[in-house]
Amino acid sequence: MALTLHPGARLVVATHNPGKARELAEILENRFELVTAGALGLAEPDETETTFEGNALLKARAAAKASGLIALADDSGLSVAALEGAPGIYSARWAGPDKDFALAMRKVEERLAAAGARDFSAWFTCALAVAWPDGPAVVVEGRVDGVLTFPPRGDRGFGYDPIFMPVGFDQTFGEVDPAAKDLLSHRTRAFEKLRAAIL
Repeated sequence: MALTLHPGARLVVATHNPGKARELAEILENRFELVTAGALGLAEPDETETTFEGNALLKARAAAKASGLIALADDSGLSVAALEGAPGIYSARWAGPDKDFALAMRKVEERLAAAGARDFSAWFTCALAVAWPDGPAVVVEGRVDGVLTFPPRGDRGFGYDPIFMPVGFDQTFGEVDPAAKDLLSHRTRAFEKLRAAIL
């Protein structure tokens, strides 16, 4: 069967993170009626997969099954070259149960210092998955490369945005205008692939 998402469809976004939900709504150009898993009181499944794509698919399938709606899930994170790709799929876990990303950014800085790292290159990855309640699903991945900078700068983004400067920019994702971030972010790049696949 051809998988297609029609504008105006009601989707459940498998997240409890309001910043991520807002960014996805913008990237989806407000074409859909979005409700978050948090607003529906859906439990967050354990992310047991070993890749961004695997975890995005797991979250989308769980939300679609629990809500009866088509579900959109994202799994994204920061990977640091000098830390062998960490925190990677554990990016949110580094922030602890309180989702304290100031703590997570300090952890990155401390581990780079402990490793004596001179290479501060890093990348954000985003996997987007769409799952239908009756089983079929699509998953795509986008990436943006950059370098880390300390101390954190800017309060316009979320997560690790204040320490990440994309290639070609002298501002962090925490400093740039959200519309500028949306033009080049890992989520936007994943969405372009999703658009080509099912929109």
